Amino acid sequence: MPKPTASPLEALRRRLALTVGTHAVFDGWTQAAVDSAAAELAIDRDQARLAMPKDSPGMIDCYIEAIDSAMVAAFPPERMAKMKIREKIRALVWFRIETMTDAREAVRRALAILAMPQNAVHTARIGWRSADAMWRLAGDTATDFNHYTKRITLGALYASTLLAWLDDHSEGFADTAAFLDRRIDNVMRFEKWKAEWRGSAHQRPSLSRFLGRLRYPAQ
Repeated sequence: MPKPTASPLEALRRRLALTVGTHAVFDGWTQAAVDSAAAELAIDRDQARLAMPKDSPGMIDCYIEAIDSAMVAAFPPERMAKMKIREKIRALVWFRIETMTDAREAVRRALAILAMPQNAVHTARIGWRSADAMWRLAGDTATDFNHYTKRITLGALYASTLLAWLDDHSEGFADTAAFLDRRIDNVMRFEKWKAEWRGSAHQRPSLSRFLGRLRYPAQ
């Protein structure tokens, strides 16, 4: 089913979002960043202000959604088909980091804003959306409990990698890359353990069978 056509304001918001993030390095997540982005892109200031949210969490949400969209566009199915699952996850996370490099200090401010208690629900929704987008691009089709555990695990991996990146002063963010590789190794081992655990279900003790034997002992 084709996606509905974006309204003019939605299209303008998408056009502005990443540039707003770049200007938030200097102006913070404020109307000043929106005005600066509009000037850079030759967009009418009043239209830009109308298109973008007025509050900082809303602006950050638009920025992260723009990162999600850029990631989807950069990884079409034919590109993903050539990668193993581990390579897919690494490439997706690293793409996001590279895309945000020019706005690193703005991302630092954004995380501080999203960490505020009043933004907890908003933050959880944003994190889930990004993790879900990554897993869908990676080809995940799980609909059971595994669907949720994968997204929670990837969300934690991505969040910890972002924190490592924000404090990384190594050449080409080599320390962050090494950190990401270690975290992915941990996740892959966990996923392997989960698969083995599910596969051995018939060998594990069953509470229902145990209670049944207590009620109906063998003759």
